[in-house]
Amino acid sequence: MYRIKTLNKISSAGLSHLDRSRFQVGSDVADEDGILVRSADMHDYVFPEALRAVARAGAGTNNIPVDRCSESGIVVFNTPGANANAVKELVIAAMLIASRDILGGAEWVLEQAHTPKVDLAKAVEKEKSAFAGPELYHKTLGVIGLGAIGALVANAALDLGMDVYGYDPFLSVDAALRLDRHVHVVKNVDELYRVADYITIHVPYTSATKDTINAEAIAKMKGQVRILNLARGGLVNDGDMIEALGSGRVARYVTDFPDDRIATVKNVIALPHLGASTPESEENCAIMAVRQLEDYLVNGNIRNAVNMPEVSQGWSGISRLCMIHKNIPAMLTQIMTTLSNDGINVENMTNKSKKDYAYTLVDVNTRITDAVARELKGIPGVVRVRILYH
Repeated sequence: MYRIKTLNKISSAGLSHLDRSRFQVGSDVADEDGILVRSADMHDYVFPEALRAVARAGAGTNNIPVDRCSESGIVVFNTPGANANAVKELVIAAMLIASRDILGGAEWVLEQAHTPKVDLAKAVEKEKSAFAGPELYHKTLGVIGLGAIGALVANAALDLGMDVYGYDPFLSVDAALRLDRHVHVVKNVDELYRVADYITIHVPYTSATKDTINAEAIAKMKGQVRILNLARGGLVNDGDMIEALGSGRVARYVTDFPDDRIATVKNVIALPHLGASTPESEENCAIMAVRQLEDYLVNGNIRNAVNMPEVSQGWSGISRLCMIHKNIPAMLTQIMTTLSNDGINVENMTNKSKKDYAYTLVDVNTRITDAVARELKGIPGVVRVRILYH
């Protein structure tokens, strides 16, 4: 029986995929094998010895101590693309409310409607120009980050009649194939800054991407640019943005990550982290997270892990050896030598690495004893050894 702990409310559409004859699921589960989480902060979480994987029902993993998980041999999954359509739709809405003062106009109408002796129809005709703004049609959108969300945004903007420039220094082949051929993919983000009337950012938050939009970047942009951040708060430097809004260099800033400093600034539209807040997105993320967690616990396969390589192998033996180890020379030689010395014949094997860590799956046609497992665990650089049976 695998024990799965939920640290947040997880959509029943995802949890229903777990066979309750094999999985115990709940917020009160102890000595858990796996964790399902959305936004709960895990940085001070005490890992039980049994914990093998954490699955985040969402793309970002800032709330998870990924490095500490790696050191403990715990795989961290996320669900890239599962909420992409929800975010794409919010980006389109953000461009519209950054262009015309739709929110301010709606609030003004409500105020007038509650004011005695106001002829609302006449007031509207007199004051509507105060809430006017430009159309998106024939304007230029710059998309920073062309992953699952960025590609959808770029393609949707083309359908709105916009000219679209995209920048992503790590653009994958799969991501490139998702892009419409009319998107101008540039190799230097400065080229995007020079032409964009609207800029939207869709990259992960890391030490390298922190403050991507800062004073230096804004200085390279067109005047009266409209900037959207529905990815992560730390991608935009609040102080530099406030200064740019004050000078008029930036016309509007839409953020899905408000704080006390930025939320009350003039020409800031602060949203309450609505990016993935749709029932469809929550279901998609939950289903994807659950399936990845289940496949790892039951079969040892890894898909969409942020700290381990992608490894998927069909069963071809009785026992499966799953090893997380440091990405160092001669590791495979030591593993194979250990198995050979114990008379174990390998049916199939896959080994892949990702930065400092590697993952090895070995299928054999005999049961692997505890003694062999201990011997493998004793190899310098080995972090975790698991034995599965088909």
